[in-house]
Amino acid sequence: MASIDYAHSGTHTSIFARIGAAIARAATNYVEARSRAGEISRLQSMSDAELARMGLKRDDIARHVFRDILYI
Repeated sequence: MASIDYAHSGTHTSIFARIGAAIARAATNYVEARSRAGEISRLQSMSDAELARMGLKRDDIARHVFRDILYI
């Protein structure tokens, strides 16, 4: 049978604090994704001419919106 060692080597962070931090990160990621979805929707609703004036092609919208986290 497997056992779990809850002793922390060099860290004083409790498992509850780590779970809380993980939940906070997930919530932050969700909120950021929702706001980016709105930006994608706004750009997709623009005409090709409007996008071209911004220097964008329709195929590049997602890459543009996520440019700070995607390195493509």
